[in-house]
Amino acid sequence: QVQLVESGGDLVQAGGSLRLSCVVSGIDFREYDFGWYRQTPGKSRELVAYITRVSVTTYGDSEKGRFTISRDNAKNTVHLQMDKLNTDDTGVYYCNAPWSLSSTTMLCPWGPGTQVTVSA
Repeated sequence: QVQLVESGGDLVQAGGSLRLSCVVSGIDFREYDFGWYRQTPGKSRELVAYITRVSVTTYGDSEKGRFTISRDNAKNTVHLQMDKLNTDDTGVYYCNAPWSLSSTTMLCPWGPGTQVTVSA
């Protein structure tokens, strides 16, 4: 059974940092690319960071220089280090394995997500 479980979300002040984790089970983790997605009320999920199976990374324009995505193949875990947080970063964060960088087709079921709230 394929399962993704996100954690690490919290309430933080603007300028602060958080580290999110996504534990993946039920697939051969090393063979997949992964993305972190943010969802805010009334909007669809948007990709904020992406990492390939060989750890090539891509970021959204507003996340460049502030967010760092990484993967630990030994622990089947994807991390998102979030620094210099601002109120626009507020949302529910999910990880998943997209068909490709620009694809909206996911290869895994969505997990529960983790809530990040940034206060001014």
